[in-house]
Amino acid sequence: MQTAIDFQQLANAIGDAIIISDAGGGITFWNPAAERMFGFTQSEALGNSLDLIIPERLRGRHWDGYHKTMATGETRYGNDVLRVPAVHKDGRSMSIAFTVALLYSPQNELNGIVAVIRDESARFKEDRLLRQRLAELEASARV
Repeated sequence: MQTAIDFQQLANAIGDAIIISDAGGGITFWNPAAERMFGFTQSEALGNSLDLIIPERLRGRHWDGYHKTMATGETRYGNDVLRVPAVHKDGRSMSIAFTVALLYSPQNELNGIVAVIRDESARFKEDRLLRQRLAELEASARV
């Protein structure tokens, strides 16, 4: 038996950020987890560019890929988890992991992208400290 799923209830309840952007990269959906994660309220995010959360140094690369995806209808990241830096509203750097999916109109025209995002800043920091400690131990073992 199939039950209808209330997307808004799901998006509001889920712990991961859900961000939807239109063909031009404007934010059209921003769930409560995105607010908690990035610090921008829904009203601050909606209608704005994804540049809100993309580090300035990565914007050119991001937009090249975004526009290519919109033009071709293809993404190499459909099933892969992407791990990239992001920026919080207060300016601090974050490490995020996310998946993306392409969204289509009823006429089957590509009209947006949805990203489901998790903040992995703590895990990234822990991994970096472990790698650093391992390098120190390997260096001391060679002496």
